[in-house]
Amino acid sequence: MANTAHLFRRQSSRDLIQQATVRSLDELELRELRSRLVRAENGSQNVVYGATNQAFISDDDPPMARILDIGPSGTGPPGKEARKLAMQASIVSQQQQQEAAIAERPEDERESWDSKWTFLLATIGYAVGLGNVWRFPYLAQKNGGGAFLVPYFVMLLLQGLPIFYLELAIGQRLRKGAIGVWHEVSAYLGGIGISSAFVSYIVALYYNTIIAWCLIYLLHSFETPLPWAECPKRLFKNFTYDIEPECVVSSPTKYYWYRETLQVSPSVNEPEEINYTVALALITAWSLVYLCMVQGITESSKIVYITAIFPYVVLIIFFFRGITLKGASDGIAHLFTPRWESILEPVVWLEAGTQIFFSLGLAFGGLIAFSSYNPANNNCYRDALVVSVTNCSTSMFAGVVVFSVIGFKATSIYDSCVEERSEMIRQNKSHDLLPVCDLQKELENSASGTGLAFIIFTEAINQFPAAQLWAVLFFLMLFTLGIDSQFGTLEGVSTSLMDMKLFPNVPKEMITGALCMSCCVLSLCFANGAGSYIFQLMDSFAGSYTLLIIAFFECIGVSYIYGLKRFADDIELMTGSRPSLYWMLCWKYISPIAMITILVASFLELASEGSSYPGWNALTGTTDQLEWPHWCIVVAILLILVSILWIPGVAILRLCGINVIEDSEPAWFPSAELRDVHGIVPHEPTDIEISLFCIRADGSEGLCCPIYGPREQPLDEEE
Repeated sequence: MANTAHLFRRQSSRDLIQQATVRSLDELELRELRSRLVRAENGSQNVVYGATNQAFISDDDPPMARILDIGPSGTGPPGKEARKLAMQASIVSQQQQQEAAIAERPEDERESWDSKWTFLLATIGYAVGLGNVWRFPYLAQKNGGGAFLVPYFVMLLLQGLPIFYLELAIGQRLRKGAIGVWHEVSAYLGGIGISSAFVSYIVALYYNTIIAWCLIYLLHSFETPLPWAECPKRLFKNFTYDIEPECVVSSPTKYYWYRETLQVSPSVNEPEEINYTVALALITAWSLVYLCMVQGITESSKIVYITAIFPYVVLIIFFFRGITLKGASDGIAHLFTPRWESILEPVVWLEAGTQIFFSLGLAFGGLIAFSSYNPANNNCYRDALVVSVTNCSTSMFAGVVVFSVIGFKATSIYDSCVEERSEMIRQNKSHDLLPVCDLQKELENSASGTGLAFIIFTEAINQFPAAQLWAVLFFLMLFTLGIDSQFGTLEGVSTSLMDMKLFPNVPKEMITGALCMSCCVLSLCFANGAGSYIFQLMDSFAGSYTLLIIAFFECIGVSYIYGLKRFADDIELMTGSRPSLYWMLCWKYISPIAMITILVASFLELASEGSSYPGWNALTGTTDQLEWPHWCIVVAILLILVSILWIPGVAILRLCGINVIEDSEPAWFPSAELRDVHGIVPHEPTDIEISLFCIRADGSEGLCCPIYGPREQPLDEEE
């Protein structure tokens, strides 16, 4: 009996070991399945994060029981040497299957991010740009101070975040650039991608001009004293030197910006002479952009780390320097003190929505291109939240930094005014001659854009000890903020060109080079006396209304043509969780209505108030508001139409049988593997989804147009 019991215990132990081994093998298979979806960087140059050519191969593994030699007799695993040989045979077999799969799908090879951090930093660098530093602080103090944060965050939730999430998700799902994505949604919507590419190209033309200006100031920041610290002396006809009169009536920083750097003309109709300094800076700036972009996203991680992180380092340094300055608290209080009555003004909501929209870099195609290089099971929802919150937090932090410095500058001017007034009172001067000293007026005398960076901030830096060091840090920060946003803008263009296969035998390096070369040649139109006026013209029209129109059609394309339920199913496959009703409501109703409202309000404001530009007046040393001439209005209209007309144009030509964009096979997507990994079952629409989104019993949606694409099967079906 003891013998029998002993044998029974041995058999039971053997059964338990077998069961445990089978469970372990199931876990190994699941881990192996997940590892194919995301193969993180592990030191090998051949394995990259999110690679679509090898990491997503849906091959069948050799039976694990055969590898470990566990038979029905339960004799257990073989020896160490046999296991090693079996595993080597398994690896060889998998490599052969992967090579065969790659040979069958050569078109699916695509660049990939080398790590998750590289993608996040590149996206943050693209979204966080110059507007966060020199646009948001100005809008906040102009439109109600702390009260401006209410419409700002409301528009972030209703417009910014939903569209940001949409672009990341659709790019990751369809794995193409903007043109390829919208053509695959519907062949009639391919014009959306072309419009995004055109807008990105036009914006890149003038955006790099800012980088060129920063390079000029950065180079001169090493001089002692700083060239904008004092007025230059001028040689007169009688061979005597005296201070430049134009500088005396303005200020050293204004004079250096308008006359020395821009060599500005009185109006846009008088380009005058070529500005060789700006021309050389433009060539240098475009050369730097090309050298960074030609590396490709898999090789440019070090550049991304520098350009994305360095601005935050400088902002933190300026923060600790700024809060220690006299008057910093007055400046920060002026920025955030709420004026609640301003919330009732429509223009405040308009400017909040516009700032959110453009600061996140929506509708350029860059976000779609960036996300198309991600692995299929990347959590794009979390990425959208992280990048959007980081972008808005950066805006507020930059506002604190900027207004701490502006507070210092305003306090210095106010103290000087008080001293001058006291001295005049001691001299018994007439009361009418006494200067009026008003600290609040000085605080309100801020500016946005180039005026803040190159005039007000430089004037404050002049009063810092070791002004050269602070000038170098500031303009180096502006340079890095601008250049990584430029990467994302041009990436949207180059990726779209590659996806269209307009030049199938030309490598991406040459396409990027031709792109930068053409931009460099065209941007030389800014290298003359009227160049800054042309810059303002393009900034006011080319990069504003067009982006709102493109984003509106993006929401329409996803919600009413691709299908909201289908899009939610795709997100559930990729992230493992379904988007909530809030996001679906924003995509289908709220965000399009918000964009139409902003667009209509912008056109009404333009029609009622007109549009003007600040022209330099050399006699008074100030700028005067001048009306745009007729030819500038024509150019502005052409800039808008050349981008937007592609949306209806491609659809009309398609109806006529003319294919502007060639049909192509959809990029391979591992639906079955994702479904197994996340344990996803078909989603049954709830009653509220059926009522809100008009979802029918067969899964189709009300108001959804039929999909006209190069294929008849849904994207998530696999042959």
